[in-house]
Amino acid sequence: MITISIADDESLIASSLSTLLSLEPDLEVSQIAASGEELLELWENLETRTDVCVIDLQLGGIDGIDTASKLMATTPGLAVLIVTSHARPRQLKRALNAGVLGFLPKTSTAEQFATAIRTVHARRRYIDPELAAMTISAGESPLTNREEEVLELAGKGLSAEEIAEAAHLAPGTTRNYLSQAMAKVGAQNRFEAFTRAREMGWL
Repeated sequence: MITISIADDESLIASSLSTLLSLEPDLEVSQIAASGEELLELWENLETRTDVCVIDLQLGGIDGIDTASKLMATTPGLAVLIVTSHARPRQLKRALNAGVLGFLPKTSTAEQFATAIRTVHARRRYIDPELAAMTISAGESPLTNREEEVLELAGKGLSAEEIAEAAHLAPGTTRNYLSQAMAKVGAQNRFEAFTRAREMGWL
């Protein structure tokens, strides 16, 4: 029996996934956490640790990849499957660099989820084929982490001052990052730069 922990801040999705997986004869969902912090707290108890962790990428506190990294630091070789509603090449690369074995969109079928869990439990990779192809075609991003961060915030419609506050940067530094990012993607303004970077799979 493969035991599973699920971490998702959307309780309906977490319970639905748990119900679907529990229908499989070789899978058992042992616990559900509403955040990365909660899962890490549960993980401190050796008796409640499971074979596989299924973690939502977008969590309220620390995100799924950071949660996975902390779990794998205490449990080397842990099989983790990241699930997300908004799969992007940058996120997949980050997950793979962190040692995550599986990456799957939430639109996957119950059968695909079960197969992915069995695959990562066997210490093999399971990556959504469409996202893998998108990641290969995206190539290496020319943007730095800070440039990506300010462009993500620009994509939310924030002003330069609001971006600076959200990113904990000085306004002048923020404008420099935005200018550098715009130059690298060949955009006339920050929102165009965000759009182009998203289309290239760099955000």
